[in-house]
Amino acid sequence: MTPLERRASGSLAAIFAARMLGLFLVLPVFALEAARYPGGDDPAWVGMAMGIYGLTQGILQIPFGLASDRLGRKRVIIFGLLLFAAGSFLAASAHSVLWLIIGRSLQGAGAVSAAVTALLADQTRDEVRTKAMAMVGASIGLMFAFSLVAAPMLAQGIGLSGLFVLTGILALGCIAVVLWWTPPEPLQHKSQPRGRLSEVLRHAALLRLNAGVFILHAVQLAMWVAVPALLVQAGLPKAQHWHVYLPAVLASFVVMGAVLFPLERRGYLRAVFLAAIGALALAQVGLLLVAGQPGLLGLAALLFVFFCGFNVLEATQPSLASRIAPTHARGAALGVYNTLQSLGFFVGGAVGGWLVKNVGAQGLFTACAALMLVWLVVAWPMKAPAPRNNAKELLADEAQAT
Repeated sequence: MTPLERRASGSLAAIFAARMLGLFLVLPVFALEAARYPGGDDPAWVGMAMGIYGLTQGILQIPFGLASDRLGRKRVIIFGLLLFAAGSFLAASAHSVLWLIIGRSLQGAGAVSAAVTALLADQTRDEVRTKAMAMVGASIGLMFAFSLVAAPMLAQGIGLSGLFVLTGILALGCIAVVLWWTPPEPLQHKSQPRGRLSEVLRHAALLRLNAGVFILHAVQLAMWVAVPALLVQAGLPKAQHWHVYLPAVLASFVVMGAVLFPLERRGYLRAVFLAAIGALALAQVGLLLVAGQPGLLGLAALLFVFFCGFNVLEATQPSLASRIAPTHARGAALGVYNTLQSLGFFVGGAVGGWLVKNVGAQGLFTACAALMLVWLVVAWPMKAPAPRNNAKELLADEAQAT
C-alpha cells in the first residue's frame, strides 16, 4: 500500500470500528436487557427492536450511495453519523420496547456504509482492495470481540441506556475522524460521469453478491436471538459468554490471515469464497444438532467455524462488489449492496425472534442452514474479477494531495 492508501484504510476502518462497536456493545446483552422494559417479554418484539435498525438502513442505503456519487462521500458520511448519534441518544432515553424500536430505527437512518466503502474503494487500487477491506473487516471483528468482553460488564454498570449513550458519543467521534484524518476525496471522482441505478440492478455478478450479503447478515443476526440462551443452557453465565466468543473470534482472524491473502494471490479466491459459505452452512447444521442438549465445547467449536467463514466473507464480498461495479456508479452499486446487507439484519432479527417463539431454536437453525445452502448454489457461478489498472490515477491523486 502507498502512504495515502494506508491512511485511507486506517481512518475509514476506524470509522467502521467505532460505529460498529456501538452496535456490538448492545448486541450480546440486548435480548436479555430488553426483557426489563415494558413489552420485553415478547421475543418477537425484542427481535423487531434488534432488527429494525436494518430496515431503515435498507431503505436509505441506495439514496445515500447515490448522494455520495453526486454530493461527495464525506458530506454524506457526516450527515449520516449525525442521524446515527441522534438515534442512539433517543434509544438511551427509551422507557419501553416501543421507544427502543423508534430509537433503533433512527440509528439505522444513518446509512453511511455505502459511502464509507465507496470512499475506501476510491482511494485504493484493485490489487490491494481486499487487504483494505480486510482491515475494515478485522477492525469490526476486533470491536465485536471487545464488545463480547465489555458489554456484560458495562451493562451491569450503566445499563442498556448507558450503552446507547456511549454509542452516540462514538458516532460523534467518527465525525472528527472524517474531518481531520481521512484523506481528501480523489480529484477524479468529482468529474466522473454518473451511472444509473438500473445499470447496477442488471449486473448479474453484483446481484449474486447482493443476495449473498443479505443471507449472511440475516443468518448472523438470527443466530444471536438464540445463541446466548444456548450458552446459558450449557451452564455458562451471561457475564462469561466472552470466554467462548473472544477465543473463537481471535482464532478465526489467524485462520483468515493464513488462508485468504496467500490463496487470493495464487488465484484461488473463488475456492476460498465458496469454502467459507460451506463452513457457515456446516456451523448452522451443527447448531441444529446440538440445540436440544447444548454442550459448551461443541458450541465453542461451532462458533469458531462460523467466525472463520464469516470473517473471510466480510473481507471478500465488499472488495468484490467495489471491483466488479462500474467506477462511475460505485456509490450506487455499494448502496444496493449495503441495502441488502441492512435488510438482512432486519429480516434476521424480526424473523429470528418469530422462529424462536413459534418453532424454537432448532427451527431457527434449520432455516439458517437452508439459507446458507441456497447461497452456495447462487454463488457457485461466480468468477474473480481481473484487476483494473487504476494505479496511475491514484498515485497522481496522492502526489497532488501531498
